[in-house]
Amino acid sequence: MINKFVRIFQRKWPGAIEHLTIAVAMLLLIILLLGVVSLGGFQPLELVVYDQMTRLRTSFPPDPRILVVGITEEDIQTYNTLPISDQLLAQLLEKLQKFQPRVIGLDLYRNVRYPPGHEQLVEQLQAPNIIAIKNLGYTDIKGAPAPPTVPPNRVGFNDLVLDPDNVVRRNLISVETPEGDLLSFSLTLAFNYLRSENIPPPENYDARRFRLGEAVFSPLKNSSGGYQTIDAQGYQILLNYRSGRDSVRTVSVSEVLDGLVDPEAIKDHIILIGTTAPSGKDLFVTPYSPGEKSTPKTPGVIVHAQMVSQILDVVQGERSLFQFWPEWVEILWLLSWGTIGAILAGLSRHLLILIVGSPLLLGILFGQSFVLFLNSYWVPVVSPAFAFLSTSATLISYRAFQAQRQQQIMMRLLGQNASPEVAEALWRSRDRLLADGKLPGEKLTATMLFTDIRNFSTISEQMPPENLLEWLNEYLGMLTQSVLNHHGIINKFTGDGIMAAFGVPVARLRPEEIAQDAYAAVSCALEMGEQLQRLNQEWKPRGLPVIQMRVGIFTGPIVAGSLGGRDRLEYGLLGDSVNIASRLESCQKERQSSVCRILIAEETLEHIQGEFEVESWGLMPLKGKQKMVDVYRVISKR
Repeated sequence: MINKFVRIFQRKWPGAIEHLTIAVAMLLLIILLLGVVSLGGFQPLELVVYDQMTRLRTSFPPDPRILVVGITEEDIQTYNTLPISDQLLAQLLEKLQKFQPRVIGLDLYRNVRYPPGHEQLVEQLQAPNIIAIKNLGYTDIKGAPAPPTVPPNRVGFNDLVLDPDNVVRRNLISVETPEGDLLSFSLTLAFNYLRSENIPPPENYDARRFRLGEAVFSPLKNSSGGYQTIDAQGYQILLNYRSGRDSVRTVSVSEVLDGLVDPEAIKDHIILIGTTAPSGKDLFVTPYSPGEKSTPKTPGVIVHAQMVSQILDVVQGERSLFQFWPEWVEILWLLSWGTIGAILAGLSRHLLILIVGSPLLLGILFGQSFVLFLNSYWVPVVSPAFAFLSTSATLISYRAFQAQRQQQIMMRLLGQNASPEVAEALWRSRDRLLADGKLPGEKLTATMLFTDIRNFSTISEQMPPENLLEWLNEYLGMLTQSVLNHHGIINKFTGDGIMAAFGVPVARLRPEEIAQDAYAAVSCALEMGEQLQRLNQEWKPRGLPVIQMRVGIFTGPIVAGSLGGRDRLEYGLLGDSVNIASRLESCQKERQSSVCRILIAEETLEHIQGEFEVESWGLMPLKGKQKMVDVYRVISKR
């Protein structure tokens, strides 16, 4: 019942089941890809692409509002201490305060004393524009508290959140604790600077967003952009770097203490003090690290300066925070590129189109994503690219399977007796020839060739069946090879003979092509005669029959196509031209003066004029034909 319904459905909507199968396969593939996305399978590659786009875009110049005072390797050698002593730090703060900075961020842990000079440092830390740090335990330093003399409103945590590949791409700006919201070091510095610009901090932090000036800060989700499985606890934003290590101006402690820094570089600026020396081990990997061969890691104080710079730029309208599409839009984005991949594979019939088209479309995908990135939108790149490639590959594989199946159908229809040239031509035209697993009937002009053994019935009575079969196969093998040598096909074996055709299954339309087929058929018949003579010489010493054969050849219109039902098909050649060729072979069987008698009609002679020596037999009646046929015997090639 189901099979009957399927057959009716196929007849009414040809190809619908195949298209439905492809659609279902594509849908299952997309569902699988979405599952991989949800499990974070593409996140590592998405982050690599993100870093590459970060490095490709134009870098911003150093932030003019920020100056970093770094503790360098030279400072450590000069002052012979790390961490620097309280006295040295107090002298540095006193020197800086003389030039009236807006705010000073101390990216150094001072929860313990580093004598001498602790009392001097305590006095300097009382200044209202100094921001100290504490550590919540998210980094290698576990829970380092703030200096006890600094009030909580001037303390920010300096924990840096690392991605799974240990790269800093996010800024954790606040966390919720039982005591209330704790602000990050960078956000605390920004608040203090903006307060002097008459931009007050928000009164509370909504779980979804907060407003600072005209800017709205929306927190990251665990699936924002190319992220898929990150820990998005707390209030995080995507860190938008200005550039690599040169994102802020940096001076050393000794330069400040020696008076080598321009006071204007300090006045009304944000000053961050931290360790930049590699021996301080406060170094982090950033998206710019792969491009920095000599010093791939960035000091933590520089990363904090980047964070402060981003917050200030966003609030003052100089840059935008990164935005992210809703999940349903990202799904549509993936679906659209999967569809584009399927369309490319479906429309491409040549390998060159795929070779050129695939990189071009993938380039367009990256280009679109990069343009969006430049406009502060981070959208997935790898997952849609994978959808594009996987749907293309799946459809190409399916088409290859279908092509193999179609080839099997063709070879079964042709009995695997087509020459390589004919088979190749047939395969190039398979889309035109194949319909629903069949070769539709096609009218064309071809040259038909029939053969038969003279007195075969008498010979077969005198031989044991097993010997007869072996001997006959040797003879038919010779005929088959001769047909293939002349680019014909054997349509069927007729016991002791064959039915062959020249000019099928691919239609020959030009007169010169039809003439080539006629020439090939007659040449093939002459070769059969030569090969039969050779076989007779080999058979005689072995006690096998010495035989003669007849060949009939006719050129004219036929209809070629598949015959039979779904379970059994064969390639059929029908028409009066087929009947005439068969009747020419059996015409006047007693008239045979050579090993191989070849008879043709005038319709074939017209195409081979001057190429062969022929003998006219005149107009002759053929069995089943009302009209007389002008018959010629082919003697040899000229």
